Amino acid sequence: MKIIFSFIILTFVFTTVSAQNDKASAAIRKVMDDQAAAWNRGDIDAFMSIGYWQSEKLTFISGTKVTRGWQQTLDNYKKGYDSRAKMGILTFSDLEITLLGKDAAVVLGSWSLKRETDAPGGKFTLTFRKFKEGWRIIMDHTS
Repeated sequence: MKIIFSFIILTFVFTTVSAQNDKASAAIRKVMDDQAAAWNRGDIDAFMSIGYWQSEKLTFISGTKVTRGWQQTLDNYKKGYDSRAKMGILTFSDLEITLLGKDAAVVLGSWSLKRETDAPGGKFTLTFRKFKEGWRIIMDHTS
C-alpha cells in the first residue's frame, strides 16, 4: 500500500512540475513571438520593451562587443537598424528552452532576417528571468 501511495504522490508531483514547465516555456515563447511581431512592424521600442529587462544591468553580447544597459542596447538597435529595409523580417527558430528554476530559463535558438538584398542569420543564447511584469531577457549573446 505504501508503494502505491508513494507512486501516486510522485506522479502528482511530476505532473505538477511538468505543467509549470510547460506554462513557463509557453510564456517565454509568447514573449519571443511578440518581439518578432513588433520587429516586423518596424517597432524597435516595442521589441525592446516586450522582451528585455529595463535595467542598466541588462547585458548584450555580439561578436567582441559587450553592451550594458537597456537604453544603450536600444540605441544600438536603432543605430544599426535605422530603416525598414535594414530590419527586414525577423524569424526565431530552433528554440530550446531550459528552465533553471521557477524564475529563470536559458533559450538557445536561431535568428534570421529576410531582406531584399540578403538574409543574415545566426545563433543566440538568451537568459530569461521572471519578473512581476513577466519573463524578460537579462542577458543576450547573439552571433
